[in-house]
Amino acid sequence: MLFITAILCSCNNTDTQKLPILGARKPVEKTVDGKTVVDTIYKTIPPFRFVNQDSSEVSNHSFDGKIYVADFFFISCPDVCPVIQRNMLKVYNKYKDNKEVKLLSHTIDPKHDAPYRLKQYAKKLGAEGTQWEFLWGSKESIYSLAKNDYMVSVDDTTKGPGGFAHEGYLVLVDQQKRMRGVYDGTSDQEVDKLMKDMDVLLLEYRK
Repeated sequence: MLFITAILCSCNNTDTQKLPILGARKPVEKTVDGKTVVDTIYKTIPPFRFVNQDSSEVSNHSFDGKIYVADFFFISCPDVCPVIQRNMLKVYNKYKDNKEVKLLSHTIDPKHDAPYRLKQYAKKLGAEGTQWEFLWGSKESIYSLAKNDYMVSVDDTTKGPGGFAHEGYLVLVDQQKRMRGVYDGTSDQEVDKLMKDMDVLLLEYRK
């Protein structure tokens, strides 16, 4: 089960809607104008470096100043992945060419999902350019990022359909690389909520 502690943002204007900040937080003391104040440091997605469907290097800096939606999948998945990727396509089509928004799909089967296959897969879905990045990397780095940072369970056991077990969550990340929402990628209602929350998050950065 996915366990995430939601930290609700406080705001003076109750009419202003804001999304929660998810994950662990750490209080840090600092001195401001000679006074000791407590600041809150939230968990963020750490630096990463992978290869995308064009065999180009992609790092965390590729997402600087953008909000993005991340998921984990594999091309030969016979179960939830086709539904999840169709729902990701809905998000892609809504925000297509919006320079403030990106999508990020990590393959959990790097042995078979080489970049050229990810390119074919993206083309079949109808994803053009690199607004939607399909990322390939070492199994260790992908699985570590999923479990330790996005807090999504993945496993290359033979228990799951297609030989892999993974959770079909879509994770919304803000411009500071903080998680702001987690959604069931197989649910139309959850994906609709994701897109509404994305609009809220975009407005947050325009104020």
